[in-house]
Amino acid sequence: MPRIDYKPYMTYSRIWLEVTEGPFAVVAHAHRRAAAPANRRARHRAETRERLFRAALQLFAERGFLETTIEDITEAADVGKGTFFNYFPTKEHVLATFGDERIAVIERAAAEVRQTKGHVLPVIKNLATYLAGLSAESPALLRSIYAANASCAPVRSEMQKRIGAARRLMTEMFAIAQQRGEIRSELSAAELARLTQLVFHGVTLAWALNPDSVLLETTEAVWNLIIPALSIASAVESRRRSRKNP
Repeated sequence: MPRIDYKPYMTYSRIWLEVTEGPFAVVAHAHRRAAAPANRRARHRAETRERLFRAALQLFAERGFLETTIEDITEAADVGKGTFFNYFPTKEHVLATFGDERIAVIERAAAEVRQTKGHVLPVIKNLATYLAGLSAESPALLRSIYAANASCAPVRSEMQKRIGAARRLMTEMFAIAQQRGEIRSELSAAELARLTQLVFHGVTLAWALNPDSVLLETTEAVWNLIIPALSIASAVESRRRSRKNP
Protein backbone atom coordinates (compact mmCIF):
# COMPACT_ATOMS: atom_id res chain seq x y z
CA MET A 1 0.00 0.00 0.00
CA PRO A 2 1.53 3.38 -0.95
CA ARG A 3 2.28 5.68 1.97
CA ILE A 4 1.48 9.37 1.92
CA ASP A 5 3.63 12.02 3.54
CA TYR A 6 1.25 14.58 4.96
CA LYS A 7 2.61 18.14 4.91
CA PRO A 8 -0.45 20.39 4.75
CA TYR A 9 -0.42 23.97 3.59
CA MET A 10 -3.71 25.76 4.26
CA THR A 11 -4.76 28.25 1.64
CA TYR A 12 -8.00 30.08 0.94
CA SER A 13 -9.01 27.51 -1.64
CA ARG A 14 -7.17 24.29 -0.85
CA ILE A 15 -5.23 22.55 1.87
CA TRP A 16 -2.28 21.62 -0.31
CA LEU A 17 -0.49 18.43 0.49
CA GLU A 18 3.04 17.54 -0.43
CA VAL A 19 2.33 13.97 -1.46
CA THR A 20 5.45 11.98 -2.11
CA GLU A 21 3.62 8.79 -2.98
CA GLY A 22 0.09 7.59 -3.58
CA PRO A 23 -2.82 8.15 -5.96
CA PHE A 24 -3.25 11.86 -5.29
CA ALA A 25 0.35 12.95 -5.90
CA VAL A 26 0.14 14.13 -9.51
CA VAL A 27 -3.32 15.64 -9.09
CA ALA A 28 -2.33 17.64 -6.02
CA HIS A 29 0.72 19.20 -7.63
CA ALA A 30 -1.00 19.80 -10.96
CA HIS A 31 -3.95 21.44 -9.21
CA ARG A 32 -1.64 23.77 -7.33
CA ARG A 33 0.00 24.92 -10.58
CA ALA A 34 -3.37 25.41 -12.24
CA ALA A 35 -4.65 27.50 -9.34
CA ALA A 36 -1.76 30.03 -9.36
CA PRO A 37 -3.15 33.56 -9.98
CA ALA A 38 -2.16 34.98 -13.36
CA ASN A 39 -1.39 38.61 -12.47
CA ARG A 40 -0.34 40.84 -9.60
CA ARG A 41 -3.85 41.99 -8.71
CA ALA A 42 -5.14 38.42 -8.67
CA ARG A 43 -2.19 37.31 -6.56
CA HIS A 44 -2.87 40.10 -4.08
CA ARG A 45 -6.51 39.07 -3.78
CA ALA A 46 -5.52 35.44 -3.35
CA GLU A 47 -3.01 36.33 -0.65
CA THR A 48 -5.53 38.49 1.21
CA ARG A 49 -8.18 35.79 1.11
CA GLU A 50 -5.65 33.24 2.28
CA ARG A 51 -4.64 35.44 5.23
CA LEU A 52 -8.28 35.80 6.22
CA PHE A 53 -8.88 32.07 5.87
CA ARG A 54 -5.84 31.12 7.92
CA ALA A 55 -6.52 33.74 10.58
CA ALA A 56 -10.13 32.60 10.93
CA LEU A 57 -9.24 28.94 11.35
CA GLN A 58 -6.55 29.79 13.89
CA LEU A 59 -8.98 31.87 15.92
CA PHE A 60 -11.71 29.25 15.70
CA ALA A 61 -9.24 26.75 17.16
CA GLU A 62 -8.08 29.11 19.92
CA ARG A 63 -11.34 30.81 20.93
CA GLY A 64 -14.14 28.80 19.37
CA PHE A 65 -16.27 29.60 16.34
CA LEU A 66 -19.08 31.39 18.20
CA GLU A 67 -16.66 33.46 20.28
CA THR A 68 -14.71 34.69 17.24
CA THR A 69 -15.92 37.90 15.62
CA ILE A 70 -15.27 39.12 12.09
CA GLU A 71 -13.36 42.03 13.62
CA ASP A 72 -11.11 39.50 15.40
CA ILE A 73 -10.42 37.82 12.07
CA THR A 74 -9.63 41.01 10.16
CA GLU A 75 -7.40 42.26 12.96
CA ALA A 76 -5.47 38.99 13.00
CA ALA A 77 -5.17 39.07 9.20
CA ASP A 78 -4.12 42.75 9.33
CA VAL A 79 -6.80 43.99 6.93
CA GLY A 80 -9.70 46.39 7.24
CA LYS A 81 -12.95 45.06 8.69
CA GLY A 82 -14.87 45.63 5.46
CA THR A 83 -12.28 43.63 3.52
CA PHE A 84 -13.62 40.40 4.99
CA PHE A 85 -16.89 40.75 3.11
CA ASN A 86 -15.08 41.03 -0.21
CA TYR A 87 -14.15 37.36 0.21
CA PHE A 88 -16.60 35.71 2.60
CA PRO A 89 -20.25 36.78 3.08
CA THR A 90 -20.22 35.46 6.67
CA LYS A 91 -17.81 33.63 8.94
CA GLU A 92 -19.93 30.51 8.34
CA HIS A 93 -18.64 30.64 4.76
CA VAL A 94 -15.10 30.19 6.08
CA LEU A 95 -16.15 26.85 7.54
CA ALA A 96 -17.95 26.04 4.30
CA THR A 97 -14.67 26.56 2.43
CA PHE A 98 -12.92 24.33 4.96
CA GLY A 99 -15.53 21.63 4.31
CA ASP A 100 -15.13 22.01 0.57
CA GLU A 101 -11.47 21.05 0.95
CA ARG A 102 -12.55 17.64 2.22
CA ILE A 103 -15.09 17.21 -0.56
CA ALA A 104 -12.38 17.95 -3.13
CA VAL A 105 -10.26 15.12 -1.71
CA ILE A 106 -13.18 12.68 -1.90
CA GLU A 107 -13.95 13.79 -5.47
CA ARG A 108 -10.37 12.98 -6.49
CA ALA A 109 -10.65 9.53 -4.95
CA ALA A 110 -13.96 8.88 -6.73
CA ALA A 111 -12.43 10.04 -10.02
CA GLU A 112 -9.57 7.58 -9.56
CA VAL A 113 -12.02 4.73 -8.96
CA ARG A 114 -13.96 5.62 -12.11
CA GLN A 115 -10.89 5.94 -14.29
CA THR A 116 -9.08 2.76 -13.26
CA LYS A 117 -10.00 -0.91 -13.26
CA GLY A 118 -8.12 -1.80 -10.09
CA HIS A 119 -9.34 -2.58 -6.59
CA VAL A 120 -11.53 0.01 -4.91
CA LEU A 121 -11.02 -0.82 -1.22
CA PRO A 122 -7.36 0.32 -1.18
CA VAL A 123 -8.48 3.65 -2.63
CA ILE A 124 -11.10 4.05 0.10
CA LYS A 125 -8.55 3.15 2.75
CA ASN A 126 -6.14 5.69 1.28
CA LEU A 127 -8.92 8.24 1.37
CA ALA A 128 -9.72 7.56 5.04
CA THR A 129 -6.09 7.87 6.09
CA TYR A 130 -5.57 10.92 3.86
CA LEU A 131 -8.45 12.72 5.58
CA ALA A 132 -7.17 11.61 8.97
CA GLY A 133 -3.83 13.20 8.11
CA LEU A 134 -5.62 16.50 7.46
CA SER A 135 -7.75 16.31 10.59
CA ALA A 136 -4.84 15.44 12.86
CA GLU A 137 -3.29 18.87 12.39
CA SER A 138 -5.63 20.59 14.87
CA PRO A 139 -7.88 18.77 17.35
CA ALA A 140 -8.81 22.19 18.77
CA LEU A 141 -10.14 23.30 15.39
CA LEU A 142 -12.15 20.08 15.06
CA ARG A 143 -13.66 20.62 18.51
CA SER A 144 -14.61 24.15 17.52
CA ILE A 145 -16.28 22.92 14.32
CA TYR A 146 -18.21 20.20 16.13
CA ALA A 147 -19.34 22.70 18.78
CA ALA A 148 -20.47 25.14 16.09
CA ASN A 149 -22.36 22.34 14.36
CA ALA A 150 -24.15 21.48 17.59
CA SER A 151 -25.16 25.05 18.47
CA CYS A 152 -25.41 27.04 15.23
CA ALA A 153 -28.13 26.20 12.70
CA PRO A 154 -26.42 27.81 9.65
CA VAL A 155 -23.22 25.86 10.32
CA ARG A 156 -25.20 22.66 10.82
CA SER A 157 -27.06 23.22 7.55
CA GLU A 158 -23.83 23.72 5.60
CA MET A 159 -22.18 20.73 7.26
CA GLN A 160 -25.15 18.51 6.42
CA LYS A 161 -24.88 19.52 2.76
CA ARG A 162 -21.24 18.45 2.66
CA ILE A 163 -21.92 15.23 4.55
CA GLY A 164 -24.56 14.45 1.94
CA ALA A 165 -22.18 15.23 -0.93
CA ALA A 166 -19.48 13.05 0.61
CA ARG A 167 -21.94 10.20 1.15
CA ARG A 168 -23.06 10.30 -2.48
CA LEU A 169 -19.45 10.01 -3.65
CA MET A 170 -18.78 7.17 -1.20
CA THR A 171 -21.94 5.42 -2.39
CA GLU A 172 -20.65 5.58 -5.95
CA MET A 173 -17.30 4.07 -4.94
CA PHE A 174 -18.92 1.23 -2.98
CA ALA A 175 -21.29 0.52 -5.89
CA ILE A 176 -18.33 0.20 -8.26
CA ALA A 177 -16.61 -2.12 -5.79
CA GLN A 178 -19.72 -4.30 -5.70
CA GLN A 179 -19.95 -4.34 -9.48
CA ARG A 180 -16.34 -5.52 -9.65
CA GLY A 181 -17.05 -8.32 -7.20
CA GLU A 182 -14.74 -6.89 -4.56
CA ILE A 183 -17.15 -6.41 -1.67
CA ARG A 184 -20.28 -8.16 -0.49
CA SER A 185 -23.67 -7.06 -1.77
CA GLU A 186 -25.96 -7.95 1.16
CA LEU A 187 -26.08 -4.26 2.05
CA SER A 188 -26.72 -1.53 -0.48
CA ALA A 189 -23.87 0.73 -1.51
CA ALA A 190 -25.74 3.66 0.06
CA GLU A 191 -25.98 1.87 3.40
CA LEU A 192 -22.30 0.92 3.30
CA ALA A 193 -21.43 4.55 2.63
CA ARG A 194 -23.63 5.74 5.49
CA LEU A 195 -22.20 3.27 7.99
CA THR A 196 -18.60 3.89 6.94
CA GLN A 197 -19.10 7.63 7.22
CA LEU A 198 -20.63 7.26 10.69
CA VAL A 199 -17.77 5.08 11.89
CA PHE A 200 -15.01 7.42 10.78
CA HIS A 201 -16.83 10.56 11.88
CA GLY A 202 -17.13 8.92 15.27
CA VAL A 203 -13.43 8.05 15.31
CA THR A 204 -12.50 11.63 14.43
CA LEU A 205 -14.84 13.16 17.01
CA ALA A 206 -13.63 10.84 19.78
CA TRP A 207 -10.02 11.66 18.92
CA ALA A 208 -10.68 15.42 18.80
CA LEU A 209 -12.24 15.29 22.28
CA ASN A 210 -9.33 13.26 23.67
CA PRO A 211 -6.32 13.24 21.32
CA ASP A 212 -4.35 10.70 23.32
CA SER A 213 -3.36 8.63 20.28
CA VAL A 214 -2.20 9.10 16.69
CA LEU A 215 -5.34 9.64 14.62
CA LEU A 216 -3.78 8.21 11.47
CA GLU A 217 -2.84 4.98 13.24
CA THR A 218 -6.26 4.72 14.87
CA THR A 219 -7.96 5.21 11.51
CA GLU A 220 -5.88 2.44 9.96
CA ALA A 221 -6.63 0.12 12.90
CA VAL A 222 -10.37 0.73 12.59
CA TRP A 223 -10.23 0.14 8.83
CA ASN A 224 -8.39 -3.15 9.35
CA LEU A 225 -11.06 -4.14 11.85
CA ILE A 226 -14.02 -3.56 9.52
CA ILE A 227 -12.51 -4.64 6.20
CA PRO A 228 -13.10 -8.40 6.79
CA ALA A 229 -16.83 -7.67 7.02
CA LEU A 230 -16.78 -5.97 3.61
CA SER A 231 -14.37 -7.97 1.53
CA ILE A 232 -15.53 -10.98 -0.48
CA ALA A 233 -11.99 -12.34 -0.40
CA SER A 234 -11.98 -12.19 3.41
CA ALA A 235 -15.35 -13.94 3.59
CA VAL A 236 -14.16 -16.73 1.28
CA GLU A 237 -11.00 -17.20 3.33
CA SER A 238 -13.02 -17.32 6.54
CA ARG A 239 -15.30 -20.06 5.15
CA ARG A 240 -12.27 -22.01 3.93
CA ARG A 241 -10.73 -21.94 7.39
CA SER A 242 -14.03 -22.96 8.98
CA ARG A 243 -14.26 -26.04 6.74
CA LYS A 244 -10.63 -26.86 7.45
CA ASN A 245 -11.03 -26.56 11.23
CA PRO A 246 -14.59 -27.63 12.08
